[in-house]
Amino acid sequence: MRAVLAVLPMVAALGLAGCGDADDGDTSGVTGTVTVFAAASLTESFTTLGRQFEDAHPGVRVIFNFAGSSALATQITQGAPADVFASAAPKNMATVTDAGATVGSPTVFARNQLVIAVPKGNPAGVAGLADLTRPGAKVALCAEQVPCGAAATRVLGAAGVKLTPVTREQDVKGALSKVTLGEVDAALVYRTDVRSAAAKVDGVEFPESAGAINDYPVVMLKHAPNPTAGRAFVDHIRSDQGRAVLTSAGFQPPTGS
Repeated sequence: MRAVLAVLPMVAALGLAGCGDADDGDTSGVTGTVTVFAAASLTESFTTLGRQFEDAHPGVRVIFNFAGSSALATQITQGAPADVFASAAPKNMATVTDAGATVGSPTVFARNQLVIAVPKGNPAGVAGLADLTRPGAKVALCAEQVPCGAAATRVLGAAGVKLTPVTREQDVKGALSKVTLGEVDAALVYRTDVRSAAAKVDGVEFPESAGAINDYPVVMLKHAPNPTAGRAFVDHIRSDQGRAVLTSAGFQPPTGS
């Protein structure tokens, strides 16, 4: 939700021209502003993709609203103007599709896996999930309605690990910040987030995370202010160049790719 207040007024102002429903067609003549609502865990990779897209289409501007997928889904169903929605889990995407706010079917473009983020050097000596239950251990998790929180709940339940976090954050970046600020001993976040903050945190892999890998779907929105540019941006995400950016950030390719 951090980006909402700053982004939405600008989105509304820039999106008034050319409002209309998204439709089928080519992506030639891409102009104007593309508004993308994307899961917080996509911040670094989508920012890079946005720069690439702007370079390929001079004069085009990409505006991002990064937040928890559940918050973004709520904003979209309440009428927030956007061209593209990229969620960190199918469940939050379903909120938008069930509301009839999309065009076509969502497409999975990446996958992500949880790791344990710890301060640089791992001062608490965390080696696995069981270590998070030590007396006095301070652990941050995402809120359960957020994809990273739902994945953590599945992982902990399957492993039979019960812990009480000292905080539940509204998106994965919030959970990660508790580690980088030294406020907790560990947090369950995505592998991509640990990689983006490698100067400040270490990642502890744990085998149980393989049972809760999140699919990331993307879709065009029905009342997209700029459907042509929106489609072109989705195509860029799914291109070889886009896949290279996502892979370098630590994302896994979709199943069957």
